[in-house]
Amino acid sequence: MKEVLSRRDCLALGAAGLAAAHPLPAIALKPVAKPLLVAAVVTEYRILSHADVILTKILEGWHHDGKDKPALKLASLYVDQFPKTDIAREKCKKYGVPIFDTIEKAVTVGGRSIPVDGVLSIGEHGNYPVNELGQQLYPRKRFFQEITDAFEKYGRVVPVFNDKHISTVWEDAKWMYDRAVKMKVPFMAGSSLPVTFRTHPLDVPMGSDIESAVGIGYSGLDVYGFHALECYQAIVERRKNAEKGVKWVRYLEGKDVWKAVDDGWVSPDVMNAVYDTIPKTKKAIRDDDKAMLFQFEYADGFRGAQFMLPSAGLTGVGVKIKGQKPIATGFEERPKPYYPHFAYLLKAIETMIHTGKPTYPAERTLLSGGILDRALTSKFQKGKKLDTPELAIAYTPVDYPHAPNPDLLAAPERKQ
Repeated sequence: MKEVLSRRDCLALGAAGLAAAHPLPAIALKPVAKPLLVAAVVTEYRILSHADVILTKILEGWHHDGKDKPALKLASLYVDQFPKTDIAREKCKKYGVPIFDTIEKAVTVGGRSIPVDGVLSIGEHGNYPVNELGQQLYPRKRFFQEITDAFEKYGRVVPVFNDKHISTVWEDAKWMYDRAVKMKVPFMAGSSLPVTFRTHPLDVPMGSDIESAVGIGYSGLDVYGFHALECYQAIVERRKNAEKGVKWVRYLEGKDVWKAVDDGWVSPDVMNAVYDTIPKTKKAIRDDDKAMLFQFEYADGFRGAQFMLPSAGLTGVGVKIKGQKPIATGFEERPKPYYPHFAYLLKAIETMIHTGKPTYPAERTLLSGGILDRALTSKFQKGKKLDTPELAIAYTPVDYPHAPNPDLLAAPERKQ
């Protein structure tokens, strides 16, 4: 009989124990081909920053242990900020990677051509301003503009991966997407969560007759609201005849949240199924008196419902498929060893660099970020319902696999 580890047991194992007991499955460990060169443009590179949990896997392997590396080689680096906790200089000195003082020099590796096969733009973490909507203004647009300016100047385009939101501000994100389309840049964006381990099986085949879906997110609205919406979109895009975008968005809080449930906008059965699946601090979802809800409607009439709950401890999504009982899952964010769920994001990046084609559509990320931007705008405007013709974003979803569930995720311990 196989031993099933609880969440507490898993964390107690530590990095070495967890790696030994449950190594990452083959999808993330076996390189696909000879390593290709990539340049990286990052906001900062410190321990457990996104630059660390992505780039250090390229330098030191999937487990940061010097073994089983992805089929990528870091050729150059641009770093926007160097905090006291910086490790960019140390890592680059150790592995012979030059750090350049401009993005153009990083993309050209200090020469007069584009010798790399891809560029990773990691605009997450660092000391950057926050606007009136609560959005942290990471320089993702500037990064992308200077990367693509170098492509234009030297006459070669290569794939670009953009970490997390395309940009926190809608207008910037749309500009970046449009420029990628115009220049025919193979462009992919997003976070690690859509491809991470899942706490419970969630079998939603492409073209499913999804009757309703509910998402639950936690923590900051800008940072984790994007995670929540991207996971939600990764599931609901699998419905029949999807995806054509979103018609309107509204932010609700307090009693207005539960009124939306009582009025039938949110399916209580699906809502409770998700809440039962994730770790939490309240016994019942309605005990959370600071609940927030992003309410939106898709072009095909499908109803969007994304909760943000102080009581939640994980991102979760549930769906009701016609003729079936509600099903739900949580999207794991496992800290040890070195956030292994980022290995599956890096596997998708690696695949794009080697094939020259996005592994999954940037439109999903554009739409998810657009919904979030409009929800935060609605919050700022005291819950005003906002028509969103700009979010009429049509795309064909791709059936890219998420990380396989190791045994330790089969029955996670839940906080009550």
